[in-house]
Amino acid sequence: MNIQARIIEPGQIEAPAGQIPFLRLAGPDVFKQRAERFRQLSQGNSLGGYLVFLATLAQAQQEALAHFPRVPLPGAEQQALCREHGMPVLGAQSWLRDAAWRAGLKALLRHMAAASLPGPASEAVVRLMQTGDAELEEIASKLLAGDLAGVGAQDMPFVAAALQVCWAHMAAALGEHAFGRLEQGGLCPACGSHPVAGIVRIGGTEQGLRYLSCSLCATEWHMVRIKCSSCESTHGINYYQLEGSNGAVKAESCDDCNSYLKLLYMEKDNQVEAVADDLATLALDVLMDEAGKARGGPNLFFHPGSV
Repeated sequence: MNIQARIIEPGQIEAPAGQIPFLRLAGPDVFKQRAERFRQLSQGNSLGGYLVFLATLAQAQQEALAHFPRVPLPGAEQQALCREHGMPVLGAQSWLRDAAWRAGLKALLRHMAAASLPGPASEAVVRLMQTGDAELEEIASKLLAGDLAGVGAQDMPFVAAALQVCWAHMAAALGEHAFGRLEQGGLCPACGSHPVAGIVRIGGTEQGLRYLSCSLCATEWHMVRIKCSSCESTHGINYYQLEGSNGAVKAESCDDCNSYLKLLYMEKDNQVEAVADDLATLALDVLMDEAGKARGGPNLFFHPGSV
């Protein structure tokens, strides 16, 4: 299978007139929608079994989010300080995690224990149910620091899912007004995490705009197109897609930092979902790796040792 590249120069795509919505927090049905997309994409996909498993996990996330307990949140003064200095209010590595995330993990594990899972996944559920708090916190710290290789491949999806629920809950509880732009535009304004992918949206004032989607809290934030989300260069931006695809998923690469991030185009498929569509197009990641390009952001359900 081949990839096709196209070079676009800065200025070829202009932002529409009028005020651009900057932030889009995850909605109350974020994980339900993700579960539905995983199921849809599993049909005829070589990763179909894993996508079905993740659909079940996303549904468990939805239930955990609906019953997530109240947690301590940054006050107005701390929020203002973070906005003033371009820092994330709910920094993934700086905000002190409340034990509620572990309660969410236990709820997820109970839900998954009742599902029909592959043997290794069932074993991971049992193991994590018996894992002590200190070890769970160590796994969480590695995940949030981006050390995905340091986490067991079977444990990672469950812990990542629980952390996503916790951060999505906190971001929604604070509301859009709590967050401002960061000094580094390619990081999530809510939690400072890297994006999993970008979505070129359709409709209204968002028509044709690119929003980066956080790999942790699912917050989306606007970033102009034809600009690297990693180093913010506007030079040497190339676009790749799998030969024969409909163009709904492309990889935007940067010659300056040699990284790439996928872009999902709603005009080609209005059902695209960042985490699900990113995983369902793993073949594009393989080819980008062969081309010597590195991912600009993680998918917390894709272990580095899987390929």
